[in-house]
Amino acid sequence: MASIAPELASTVAAIVDGGSLEAAARALSITPSAVSQRLKSLEQQLGRVLVVRGRPATATPSGEAVVRMARQIALLEHETLAGLGLDAADGRASMPLAVNADSMATWFLAPLARLSETHDIDFDLHRDDQNFTARLLESGEVMAAVTAESTPVTGCSVAPLGILVYEAVATPAFVRRWFADGVTDDALRRAPFVDFDRRDALQQQWLAARGIEAEGVPRHYVPASHDFAAAVALGLGWGMLPGPQLADALASGAVVPLGGEPVRVPLHWQQWNLRSALLDAVAAEVAAEAGAVLEPYRH
Repeated sequence: MASIAPELASTVAAIVDGGSLEAAARALSITPSAVSQRLKSLEQQLGRVLVVRGRPATATPSGEAVVRMARQIALLEHETLAGLGLDAADGRASMPLAVNADSMATWFLAPLARLSETHDIDFDLHRDDQNFTARLLESGEVMAAVTAESTPVTGCSVAPLGILVYEAVATPAFVRRWFADGVTDDALRRAPFVDFDRRDALQQQWLAARGIEAEGVPRHYVPASHDFAAAVALGLGWGMLPGPQLADALASGAVVPLGGEPVRVPLHWQQWNLRSALLDAVAAEVAAEAGAVLEPYRH
């Protein structure tokens, strides 16, 4: 019967985290040769390739399962030692989380800051589109994620957070230049908009709701949430801003609404289905903040 020694699993996680055997060796305070031997030993034991030795080194699907195990063991060990009144080797827990850029820029950091006042946690945030953060859970790269996916990833639980509402806006000067005769279909086909990146579909969704194909419409790519909002506020193009960013911009007159239906993005919290007081504390604090900031679900 096969078994996985925690030391070997943590070595695989260190390789994936560091991107190379040399980086893992530094993190574990052992030689690269010892890292290689541990990896080879576990791969032979399981009969599976666990790591693709590229630059960076990446986990295979089998390796991802081992990485998930290593992270779960590390978290449970930290909580067990804390429960016994003992300090872990580094004294702190590491918690990798995935979150979409707009949530990170507007509401997600506040609950983490509150938690850091009462818990010794090192947060490792991974930013990705809300439609892709669940993949980081599957790979074992993160323990929990803010995601648009309502179907739980295997081995995870899911809970609704709320709805992030986006509205199309532009500066008054932009409107005077491009929409002098109103926000018409012809004008929208000519007016440039701002995209976060090539996976951002919010502007395209808003256009599609008006029957307009986004292909061929001029656009700028600004891949950072604060900079995206700044680009819209400077008149680079029109764009969809989320409620928390939108309120101040509208109140100051920096931007004006273009009309049309808002785009509503439902957000969920998915986390490993693991009995962890620390992970549950993070989930509760995140849910409380989301309840205060996001639009609630309507049943």
